[in-house]
Amino acid sequence: MEHKAIDINCDVGEGVAHEDLLFPHISSCSIACGGHTGNADSIKAAARLAKKHKVKIGAHPSYPDAINFGRKVIDITDQELQNSVSAQLDEFTRVIVKEGLLMNHIKPHGALYNQIAKNRRLAVVFLEAIEAYRAEAMLYAPFGSQVAEEANRRGFRIKYEAFGDRNYNDDLSLVSRTQSNALIESPKVVAEHLYRMIADKHVKTISGKKVALRANTFCIHGDTSSALEILTYLTHEFPQRGIYLDK
Repeated sequence: MEHKAIDINCDVGEGVAHEDLLFPHISSCSIACGGHTGNADSIKAAARLAKKHKVKIGAHPSYPDAINFGRKVIDITDQELQNSVSAQLDEFTRVIVKEGLLMNHIKPHGALYNQIAKNRRLAVVFLEAIEAYRAEAMLYAPFGSQVAEEANRRGFRIKYEAFGDRNYNDDLSLVSRTQSNALIESPKVVAEHLYRMIADKHVKTISGKKVALRANTFCIHGDTSSALEILTYLTHEFPQRGIYLDK
């Protein structure tokens, strides 16, 4: 294939050991901002690492649920969700402005990400919460999702996201983390998984089916046990296939 520049993103500011080692291998990052974890100090630390390594930064808001790390749907009202997301983004913005940085994107976390992908009403609630940032920040969201379709209608700029370290169902939803085959931890398998998405524009699902997929940012979770090994492998392997990091 011809030379291609891609965006590889990581979720950061989540208390992962040696997180600083990930930054040379990524081009954008989403920083936890207090919903599932994170505070002003962790936002500042991640933002400074991003600045050092010329990595674009985004906010990573979540359900306000530190106990479950934002990975379970919680019973809160639409207004409570909007208030929480707004507060998380306000805190994130307050910190990065002091660091002389700009918000590149917003990427919801965990259960919130999955819920607004399939629930149009909740997608609207979320988009209303981030409306104030529509002009300055892109939204990272999965192709074909409810939130992406509604965001397009409302004039948000979108980067379609796919996951290099997660397996997919036939409907392009992620295999639940409750399943043993949810995660892909082998660097070589991740590389092939990603290459199909980039070069062939499809993903091979857990049933073996090839499903069309559009993506222009690719996530490796920072808390995947082999994240650094995966990213290091991609840094060395992908240039040999004409794929380079866009930074």
